[in-house]
Amino acid sequence: MVAFGVVSLLVDFVYEGARSVTGPLLASLGASALTVGVVTGVGEGAALALRLASGPLADRSRRFWTWTIAGYALTIATVPFLGLPGVLWTASALVIAERVGKAVRSPAKDTLLSHATAVTGRGRGFAVHEAMDQVGALLGPLTVAGVLAGTGGAYAPALGVLAVPGAVALVLLLRLRARVPDPAAYERAEAPAPMPRQRATGRPGALGRLPRAFWVYAAFTGTTLTGCATFGVLSYHMIERHLLSAAAVPVLYAAAMGVDALAALSSGWAYDRVGPRVLIVLPVLTAAVPLLAFTRTLPLVVIGALLWGAATGVQESSLRATVADLVPSERRATAYGLFAAVMGAATLVGGILAGALYAFSVPALLIVTIALQGAALLLLGAARPAQRT
Repeated sequence: MVAFGVVSLLVDFVYEGARSVTGPLLASLGASALTVGVVTGVGEGAALALRLASGPLADRSRRFWTWTIAGYALTIATVPFLGLPGVLWTASALVIAERVGKAVRSPAKDTLLSHATAVTGRGRGFAVHEAMDQVGALLGPLTVAGVLAGTGGAYAPALGVLAVPGAVALVLLLRLRARVPDPAAYERAEAPAPMPRQRATGRPGALGRLPRAFWVYAAFTGTTLTGCATFGVLSYHMIERHLLSAAAVPVLYAAAMGVDALAALSSGWAYDRVGPRVLIVLPVLTAAVPLLAFTRTLPLVVIGALLWGAATGVQESSLRATVADLVPSERRATAYGLFAAVMGAATLVGGILAGALYAFSVPALLIVTIALQGAALLLLGAARPAQRT
């Protein structure tokens, strides 16, 4: 699990370094707030919705390593070229292509990780993995910020340097596959007693085999993410209101990723003790972000961005761990694909909604966000996923 975390650390170094400047990069090419919202929303949506296909395909083929490596390779090959085009639509296409790589790998990667974490506790296992991710997510933006500052704001060298950790990650990933070809052996040998689940029904491979609690839980997730602005829109606000320089934005993003890691570890620890009740904090955090991040007061904007990082940490740890405890292992990649498709659609709508409402009226954006998070809390209560005892 730790070795896999190192790979994720390096890859997060690559793509989080790029994501930290997506808003300013697109703005420098003439993008409006709505365009940034659409591009980042489509990118995040693609990263999640396309798992609707990659999850079942990974389950059917059982070639989890192949899908994982292919997805990492696509991301690593895309990012270094992002600063080169100088054309808005080409840069936008590369932003989306990088996210497609995440869609290719994630269901298979999460399935491999769910097997490995069977012996450590899933909340803790996913949290440690997310924390290691965020070390990379901290180093990548800081590296990009340093190169931007040293080159007078040139994006090409700042993004081109990310090819180095990407190449190292691919080498380590191939070595890890050779050492641990079948991580499922961990779960077969040492899995803890399963949590109560609804009995599977329907023919093998049918969507009906997934329990009702999974679908209600997915509805909760979709609702809360629809009301979550992307960092692209947050950073656009910082630049357009002259609150931060282009070189300072990645530094704030790095700080948000540090908070992400701490939130992931904290929520993962709580998940292993109290179960999915810990997710109550997610809609609360998400509702607070725009209340602070879209003001014109720098300290409040910074706090809002840090809360965005905390919400992301909960999403990437406890939110994913719950799926593994709701769904049998033989359907887990499919479940992760379907779950991510819901997340993707919600993120796409959320990115577009945040960009459009920001351009129209910030108070309207705040009202819509709070209403969505209230609805999400009601859905979480209705889902009532099994609690740990």
